[in-house]
Amino acid sequence: MSSEVSELKSEIEDLTIHLADMLEAVLYYAGVKEKNLEKAVKAYIEALDEVFDDEEDGDMGYREMVEVIDFLKKNKSELFA
Repeated sequence: MSSEVSELKSEIEDLTIHLADMLEAVLYYAGVKEKNLEKAVKAYIEALDEVFDDEEDGDMGYREMVEVIDFLKKNKSELFA
């Protein structure tokens, strides 16, 4: 494996971690209690299929994120308590 490929893999891993942290921050500011953040991230990922029924083409903008968070507030309200 070339050093360039190794470098790119490392950057992807760093970005993945950063995105996971950003999702936790978004959920926290949406009202998820800190103790529930790990559960909320898992619930968010699971809710993607429920909310969009595999009709999304992979484009996830802020509106789609808000839609999933609204779904969680309605169906997983215990995460916000």
